[in-house]
Amino acid sequence: MTRDLENRDDIDALMVDFYEKAMSDGVIGYLFTDIAHLDLAHHLPVIGDFWETVLFSTGAYRKHGRNPLIVHAALHERSPLLPEHFQRWLELFGECVDKLFAGPRAEFAKLRARGVSLRMIEYLGNC
Repeated sequence: MTRDLENRDDIDALMVDFYEKAMSDGVIGYLFTDIAHLDLAHHLPVIGDFWETVLFSTGAYRKHGRNPLIVHAALHERSPLLPEHFQRWLELFGECVDKLFAGPRAEFAKLRARGVSLRMIEYLGNC
């Protein structure tokens, strides 16, 4: 049986799996590769800190001094980030969580991802 999300190593494993899928996805992959020119060596520790903060309330993301909404607004200016992009992001994120983990923290991660996607859609719709 798959175990629940328990620590930062689990978050890192989830992020590696998710970005592998997302960057090659036919719907949103280009946003990561062609628009954001995502450097995973730089991005994975940052996004890991974000999810560690979200899931374990560590505050690790604070040290980056950035707001994810503003980061995505800058990308939105280069290429519109549409609700269907966030829906696909959410689908892939959920698939990766379900593939690797099961339990209350895994369900919480999917719930928080849904909230993040809704906030992004709302914020970018007002940009």
